[in-house]
Amino acid sequence: MFGRKKDDKATAPQQDQQHREGAKNRPTPKRKDQEAARKRPLVQNDRKAAKAADREARRAQGQKVRQAMVTGDDRHLPPRDKGPVRRYARDIVDARWSLGELLLPLMLAVLVLSLFAGSWATFVFLAVYVLIIIAILDAWFLWRRTKPKILARFGEDTELRGVGMYQAMRAFQMRRTRLPKPKVDRGAKV
Repeated sequence: MFGRKKDDKATAPQQDQQHREGAKNRPTPKRKDQEAARKRPLVQNDRKAAKAADREARRAQGQKVRQAMVTGDDRHLPPRDKGPVRRYARDIVDARWSLGELLLPLMLAVLVLSLFAGSWATFVFLAVYVLIIIAILDAWFLWRRTKPKILARFGEDTELRGVGMYQAMRAFQMRRTRLPKPKVDRGAKV
């Protein structure tokens, strides 16, 4: 009766908020509204759709990783192959011939020759074992030569755990089957 009417607020002139640089320029949302906007169920109601979305996301991520393995894009490589130290170790292996990459074709040939076993079979098997030992020593010496180069290039505080085994495993793969694909030619200076 003596007070203001409730609709006076609606008829009052609106104040024009000036746009200030560096300011938020909007009212702070209520906590209840923000929490409601973030709320999602722990278990999806439509399991089939959630499973399909998850499968699609994994497929897209796998496609990025496969593409990175071919192109050498460091952003999408798996953690095993990521980083400049691993790239340098890969390049050193790819720039040289190693006995380890010849072992797989040689062992297939020995397997075929073992079908036609003769008196020379024992000699061939012993020769293969000797070649395996030489290939392991070659990989070990490769790491011993590479380690000081890595430390000189990337600093003394470089993490080297696993790089030697990574390099040895790459040296035992045939060049065409190596992933990430080799980026340097044989005989290139790294």
